[in-house]
Amino acid sequence: MGEQKGNILMGKYEMGKMLGQGTFAKVYHARNIETSQSVAIKVTDKEKVLKGGLTDQIKREISVMKLVKHPNIVQMYEVMATKTKIYFVLEHVKGGELFNKVQRGRLKEDAARKYFQQLICAVDFCHSRGVYHRDLKPENLLLDENSNLKVSDFGLSTISECRRLDGLLHTSCGTPAYVAPEVINRKGYDGAKADIWSCGVILFVLLAGYLPFQEAKKLANLNAFDIISLSTGLDLSGMFEDNDKKRESKFTSTNSASTIVSKIEDIAKCMRLKLVKKDGGMLRMESFKAGRKGVMSIDAEIFEVTPDFHLVELKKTNGDTLEYQKVLNQEMRPALKDIVWAWQGEQQPQPQQQPC
Repeated sequence: MGEQKGNILMGKYEMGKMLGQGTFAKVYHARNIETSQSVAIKVTDKEKVLKGGLTDQIKREISVMKLVKHPNIVQMYEVMATKTKIYFVLEHVKGGELFNKVQRGRLKEDAARKYFQQLICAVDFCHSRGVYHRDLKPENLLLDENSNLKVSDFGLSTISECRRLDGLLHTSCGTPAYVAPEVINRKGYDGAKADIWSCGVILFVLLAGYLPFQEAKKLANLNAFDIISLSTGLDLSGMFEDNDKKRESKFTSTNSASTIVSKIEDIAKCMRLKLVKKDGGMLRMESFKAGRKGVMSIDAEIFEVTPDFHLVELKKTNGDTLEYQKVLNQEMRPALKDIVWAWQGEQQPQPQQQPC
């Protein structure tokens, strides 16, 4: 059956006008006959997919769309197929592309802040599910009738399982103006960091109204992330989970190693954490319940500086950084206070002055 306006697809959807088309697919407005829900249906030609060698890409896109259910991501309701076509039934986002707004000129800071916060919220969720978009740009950011942002087009996305033995992705893809330099260099890249780079370029475009990197007109003194420093309302520090200050905490202690181990064991028991003793004397504490990014895991390693002075490193090895920070600051640090001499990066206790 064709997709002309008025046709009934699979006995379920009444096809409407065509909303857009690309090399391998066309997108139509449609209506669910039973619920009257307005949807968008992306129609992909199987023959073109086979000829273009895109079978794995289509399968991956379907898998990814099932993983990323979020208010700021275009939802996929179902996938249908005939002998010749594949149909993606998607949320119909009526406000058009964010690109259309930017074309008319740069946005006011409050509007840019709103869109950017919604963007990084969606991207952070994707990364928590092991999904990397790899083609973030204003053309792939849609706006609904309430002017809320929705990330769309996961056709170039991938998942963490696709990384090579070096832990990196190696497929060069995306839109040149928004893609991270390491993607173009073809030496391997971190999918999450590449997405964050694209977010930085998008932020620049929203506030400046033009691209930061252009061959004919390079901006020597301002890059995509410098713009953040111009606004007191935008803070990206929470997006960079590789920040050691967020994942690691160190303290020194004048107690013996056995006393420190005993204290950590007591804390794990009190907090109902599973305690595992690893090789080399390392202790691992794990939560029994999975959080937003899986089971939280904290390693504690004790280093002898002198027989009477030890350095203890606490490091989050799995789970959500915000959850770890909350547990560390509200539960672990107070419980450790009687064996801590000083926390690294904080003012050390001053020696008591001896009487004259």
